[in-house]
Amino acid sequence: MKKISLLGATGSIGIQTLDVIKLHPTEFTLVAMSVGKNIELTRRIIIEFQPKLVSVKEKADFETLKAEFPHTKFSFGDEGIIEVAVYKHAEIVVNAVLGSVGLNPTLQAIESGKIIALANKETLVTAGHLVMDAAKKFNVPLLPVDSEHSAIFQALQGEKMKNIERLIITASGGSFRDRTRQELNGVTVKDALNHPNWSMGAKITIDSATMMNKGLEVIEAHWLFNIPYEKIDVLLHKESIIHSMVEFQDSSIIAQLGSPDMRVPIQFALTYPDRLPLPTSKRLNLAEIGNLHFQEMDYDRFRCLRFAIEAGKKGGTLPTVLNAANEVAVGAFLEGKINFLQIEDLIEDALSTHQNIENPSLAIIQEVDKETRQYVQTRI
Repeated sequence: MKKISLLGATGSIGIQTLDVIKLHPTEFTLVAMSVGKNIELTRRIIIEFQPKLVSVKEKADFETLKAEFPHTKFSFGDEGIIEVAVYKHAEIVVNAVLGSVGLNPTLQAIESGKIIALANKETLVTAGHLVMDAAKKFNVPLLPVDSEHSAIFQALQGEKMKNIERLIITASGGSFRDRTRQELNGVTVKDALNHPNWSMGAKITIDSATMMNKGLEVIEAHWLFNIPYEKIDVLLHKESIIHSMVEFQDSSIIAQLGSPDMRVPIQFALTYPDRLPLPTSKRLNLAEIGNLHFQEMDYDRFRCLRFAIEAGKKGGTLPTVLNAANEVAVGAFLEGKINFLQIEDLIEDALSTHQNIENPSLAIIQEVDKETRQYVQTRI
């Protein structure tokens, strides 16, 4: 029985992680979790899964739930999420929170010796050097939950890293993949949230439409697999059947295929190095699909992808600026304060005005993150 702490239990990845736990009640148990503001869903999760520790975002919700569930321990705020991350009875921490708030809990969980199942891109994007150094120091495995990184991880089983020629990360292209830049003028939030393949949270779906999501994944892949950016390619693949590929020195390419279902990589991270049945996932029928399509990536069409790769190559605090600016800009778009193409403009503005700091400490990363958010807010 693997005991799990789940950060971000009420989000899209969190809910699907709970699905996996529910499917295998003799294999997994939820012992601790953090949530945001969805208190009604939190109540249902507490009743069904009976975690010992629950952290909420707001103190008022903490007081309410503490009165309702006297046999459950509650905490709140930044300290609360760290308490869940380092919970002594947990073996695996699934980091499914959204944004840079996931960084410090991940570092704390690593120092506590937890196995990390990582679905929070921003942790490696903003502080990849710190996270990977800590994982090495404390001998803690980082198991990828993103479908693309899980695909690479699975393709590398039994392989030697020195034999890798390149990583090929596939991209669906998001909601607007068939539109020109001119046709993006005036697109609505509803349009942007209509992803053709995946069911994801709002922020990630917008990131998919701008292709920032893929840019963050390139940075994440660089750190997870210790591969230079020059050996990481992005390929447009509309069906989202091949989740990513690895090419080796001898020209062999190994790909991981499957129907689009985030529960597959979530479960593999929880069961690794073993596998379990996943009866709710649709079996892949290639004969039924018939054709798979691929296109080279247009970095002028998808400017956010180019911004991300450039920031990753330069390193320092630029990826932190990239991520913080993107989070604020996407939030503004979802609230109707800016149009879709202004997301790119705000990110470019923040990157161009920032004075890069090499090898930043955690304190510097947190300060740059805060300053960038404030700056972008003034530009909205």
